[in-house]
Amino acid sequence: MPDSLYLATNENATGKRMIALGVMELAMRRFGRVVFFRPVVRDSADDDQSIRLMRSRYQLAASPQQMFGVTRKEARQMLAEDRYEGLIQRIQQKFKNLQESAEFAVVEGTSFQGLATEIEFELNADIAVNLGCAIMSVYSAASQSVEESVQSIRIGNDSLTDHGGQLLATVVNQVPPEQRDALRAGYAAAGLANTAPIYTLPEEPLLRQPTVREIQVGLGASVLGGDESTFDREVARLKVAAMLLPDFLERMKAGSLVITPGDRSDIIIGCALASLHSGSPSPAGLVLTGGLLPPLAVRRMVNPTSGLPILTTNVDTFTAATMASNVRAEIGEHSPRKIESALGLFERSIDMEDLAHRLEAPGIQRITPMLFEHSLIQRARENRVRIVLPEGQDPRILQAVDVLRRRGVADIVLLGDPAKIRSAASQVGVTLPELDALEAGGKPVAHDPDSETPTVEIIHPPSSPLLDSFVEEYYLLRRHKGLTRDVARDRMQEVSYFGTMMVRRGLAAGMVSGAMHTTAATIRPAFEFIKTRPGIGCVSSVFLMCLKNGVLVYGDCAVVPNPTAEQLVEIASCSADTATQFGIEPRVAMLSYSTGESGQGEDVERVRSATAMLKTARPELLVEGPLQYDAAIDPSVAAAKLPGSKVAGRATVFIFPDLNTGNNTYKAVQRSANALAIGPVLQGLRRPVNDLSRGCTVADIVNTVAITAVQAQASESIALDPVPTDNIDEAPVS
Repeated sequence: MPDSLYLATNENATGKRMIALGVMELAMRRFGRVVFFRPVVRDSADDDQSIRLMRSRYQLAASPQQMFGVTRKEARQMLAEDRYEGLIQRIQQKFKNLQESAEFAVVEGTSFQGLATEIEFELNADIAVNLGCAIMSVYSAASQSVEESVQSIRIGNDSLTDHGGQLLATVVNQVPPEQRDALRAGYAAAGLANTAPIYTLPEEPLLRQPTVREIQVGLGASVLGGDESTFDREVARLKVAAMLLPDFLERMKAGSLVITPGDRSDIIIGCALASLHSGSPSPAGLVLTGGLLPPLAVRRMVNPTSGLPILTTNVDTFTAATMASNVRAEIGEHSPRKIESALGLFERSIDMEDLAHRLEAPGIQRITPMLFEHSLIQRARENRVRIVLPEGQDPRILQAVDVLRRRGVADIVLLGDPAKIRSAASQVGVTLPELDALEAGGKPVAHDPDSETPTVEIIHPPSSPLLDSFVEEYYLLRRHKGLTRDVARDRMQEVSYFGTMMVRRGLAAGMVSGAMHTTAATIRPAFEFIKTRPGIGCVSSVFLMCLKNGVLVYGDCAVVPNPTAEQLVEIASCSADTATQFGIEPRVAMLSYSTGESGQGEDVERVRSATAMLKTARPELLVEGPLQYDAAIDPSVAAAKLPGSKVAGRATVFIFPDLNTGNNTYKAVQRSANALAIGPVLQGLRRPVNDLSRGCTVADIVNTVAITAVQAQASESIALDPVPTDNIDEAPVS
């Protein structure tokens, strides 16, 4: 099987780094230790964008100096001295040193910037062959006819194979949608498909847009104001502001970088207000030219409120606009949104299983954390559902929504005041789709899981036309508990209640909340009118513990304080089902302070009784208990304490005897083992509602939404209790 893959192209700006990122993402999930290598870098490895990106994203252990062969200057000198073979040998030696202990290597070839174009493609072919790499050729179809693209591919692939290269696949990037089928047909008609399959990717305009930070570097500009996160905004267009403010605002578009002299206080204030006003196109940033600064009073008013990135430069407006237009967009370590967009595009456009098969990746015996997180995203995308997020103004929620939309994970409904949500989004550099009808209080847009672009909706509960029917349904469902219509209306204007009713109604498949609300506020509405699945008496939870060597399921660590034996059976059964749902083979360990028959006491007997009941209720499950934690997870301890057990030493689902033990254990493992703890994931409800920690990160939110989406896919067939209609006026109060 190939143990390395070389990405070779025939010109600059083919999107090779994006392809390298996608291949690295796949390789990191399929192999134990992956390395990244550049045969030729521009000036130094420390400044190479690809090396910096891969080291940062994948926490690669190798130093930058180990990850490259030579600089362009060194390559040019050796070629001028007719030391072609010596150049290749030098690159080969550095690569082999890096590859020595790796399972797989990704090599990003040269970038056609600084070496002689006529020999560079052949140089890539010779390097790839002498490194022992399979080759993935990368081309661009931008500004070319189908015939021109096919001809370019044929010449390039023939050159690679003529040099002895082993072609694994051909990737054509930036393909106009109307040319895709014709290009694939032309590729096959030319006989190229007999050598290697073709993968095509459409143009993604976002990846061509530089960020405010990149323009700052390109201009050598200073920072006058703005939140750090806003400098990663993409610049969709440049706008020179030379007219009066009212006329300029009429012409400004969202994502514009406004370039204006530094003494134009009217333009500065106007742009700051536009970034805060939900009904106005929000600029990406400001560049103040001529070395002029606005008055201190203007700076004091603009900087703390708008968060708008503001740059200053000494050059004049025309020069600044010219320089900014020449800044090249990059996918770099400081462009997280571009990274997510690039990976989303790669995964949507390329048959990942087919590519993995061609790499002949070894069979995966365990679910690694990275593979688990990837599987969440993939499974959520396979049958995209709508998830409601009640905390629409939280910056972390908005940043997570940006990631979810770019990765195509789920359609999203944000609850809250649209103006405040858009203002908060602007503060963190997130652009939300224009949905004016929804902001006016319309019903949710039609859900289309086949659309490539997920929707993001904003609904304001107090002004939504859904409110009255939600109030009436809630009142009918809870009147027997003494609920009045007035109280029902008050509660249903709370985002958690409104969001949960959307789930009940099928207007959303699940809900994720808790970044700004307590666990009780998040799940109480679900207890009231979502309720538990048939045969389940209690709602419980699990944490998915992503450890270095695999993913474990811990239950219950968040909901049931002191479970009875019967509740332990339900918790264990639901936890096993949750494990299966997420691709983890359930081997259930019922934990206690004693293993096997060695201990006595009320707590041990409760676990022993629960184990016996679970084995009777679910004979197909592998279950062992009572077990101590070390005997459950460590094969050597298991061999001494409970030899012959199919679970001891190999457990994947750990059921704790009480909340005190479970909560402390998951936190201890999380901190001491530097594990990623995803959860709590609620289980037992008829529709998924999941709680976030108030200290959650953006990654936590993304993972929880993906988990909720997967749960929703499995819960669609479970019926909810009907709304009572008979004799409602005589319903007893209890």
